Amino acid sequence: MGSRIRRADILLSALKDNKPLSAKEIAKSTGLEAKKVWDGLYYWWKRGVLLRTEKPFFENTETFKGRRGMKRNTRSYYLYMLKPEGRESVFVQGQKFVPFKKKYLDVRGARGTSKAQLIIDFLKENSDRAFFSTEIAKELEKNGVFVRDVMGTVRRYESFVYVRGYRTNQTQTPFKEGFILTWIDQEKPREQAIEEAIWRTDKILENRYSTSPFIARIHLVRDMIIESTKLKDLVNLHYMRHELKCTTNEIGKAVTRVLQLYPDIKEVKLFNIFRYFYHSSMSEEELQAAIHMKENYIRIIKGRDNRIGHNWEAVPEWFIDKFTTGARFWTQKHRTNNMDPRRITLHLIKSVGGRKQNAEVDRVWEVTPGLFAQPITYILECKWGLVRKRDVDDFLEVLRWSKDFGVDTPEGRQFKQGVIGVFAGSAFNPKESVRLKDETVISLATYASRMNIQLLKASDFNEKLRDRGCHKRITVQKICRFARDEKEVRAILEAIWENPKNSDTILTRTAEKNKETYEFEKMLDEKE
Repeated sequence: MGSRIRRADILLSALKDNKPLSAKEIAKSTGLEAKKVWDGLYYWWKRGVLLRTEKPFFENTETFKGRRGMKRNTRSYYLYMLKPEGRESVFVQGQKFVPFKKKYLDVRGARGTSKAQLIIDFLKENSDRAFFSTEIAKELEKNGVFVRDVMGTVRRYESFVYVRGYRTNQTQTPFKEGFILTWIDQEKPREQAIEEAIWRTDKILENRYSTSPFIARIHLVRDMIIESTKLKDLVNLHYMRHELKCTTNEIGKAVTRVLQLYPDIKEVKLFNIFRYFYHSSMSEEELQAAIHMKENYIRIIKGRDNRIGHNWEAVPEWFIDKFTTGARFWTQKHRTNNMDPRRITLHLIKSVGGRKQNAEVDRVWEVTPGLFAQPITYILECKWGLVRKRDVDDFLEVLRWSKDFGVDTPEGRQFKQGVIGVFAGSAFNPKESVRLKDETVISLATYASRMNIQLLKASDFNEKLRDRGCHKRITVQKICRFARDEKEVRAILEAIWENPKNSDTILTRTAEKNKETYEFEKMLDEKE
């Protein structure tokens, strides 16, 4: 009797500071046996001395079992605390602590038929079929069965239930809908029963891959490269990523593994940048013809768009640098020297337009209006071509969900104070309007202004050149087309700004110097 009283004193003293504890935590802090702690907590809860959480907590645990490897399990537990005087129930850290009542008893102990038995009976009664674990949980959800209960049960009855998932060299992982489960007939020879179980799971897996997504992607990549080779063509990463509907990282890893596993898959780099792939069965003559066609395509599409698009970024940057007093541009070191250090990579806390973790903006600069004023941060986004509402909305979402410039507010995700977006487009769609919730129709410029985004047009910069005295033939659009790169754009703008009367000559000389660079592009423009 004395030892029981001492145990009670020790157990209750562990809860004297009113900090909720689990039975496991109490056993660890007091040194009492776990079973005696559980019995004691239930005893004092039933007699009204303790309160217990209304609902259990669940946690995943891993235990190392030596040669048997890691054993994974889901553990449920309750928290206990001393009952405050005069209080029937309390809320602590968002959890309700309740007194003893039959309705609060753990249903797992009060249920006539256990969850495990329900799951086993279901599989046995439907032994002619196979099910995903999520399907079984849905069928038995009225009995309080969850997916974790299904898998916990079948792991204990492995000799009765056949479990199938994605197979790799070392592990087996679940399909999207969970593991596939089916009953193993105990009355038939074991080999025959397992063969029939496999056949039933095969029926579910028709038109699916039974290996891991990564291995399946490797096989698909190789098939696509061989298919392209049969068509006397090369295939690139972008095409394969689009067809397989995977991320850039996933297709990159798959292609790397394909090149390691299959020596007959070859890679060729065009202009030492663009990666294309083919099968070694392609003859040298066919390969050179395919390379020639792809190079022409890159010159037309990639070369022109990339060069002029990057040149356009330098135009608003130069004008901002020229006319904004005290502007301090951000810089960032990138993995390659080809990327302008003034281009800034932002970290996203939510995917935006297919960009999962990062998004780039063209420029970021700060201006401090006065000695005691807070600095204002401007973020620039540039687009060469016709700008539409969806382009402005995409830029808006990037800023809202960026870790650097977005903030949570009662009205939802917004910019931080002192942050202004600037969108520079060579032309904005004059016909596009925006219909608001109250049915009001406003222009794209008005819409952007309401969203705290400033719009800059090529015509705005051309007007500055006219005011300076440059010839009307001189436009920022022509400068972008004639300049070799961003550095030359800045040099041209600086030269014609200092000597506007000779602006026509300056641009003509640039055109002659870079004739080989843009002549092919100019020819295409004339055809259009």
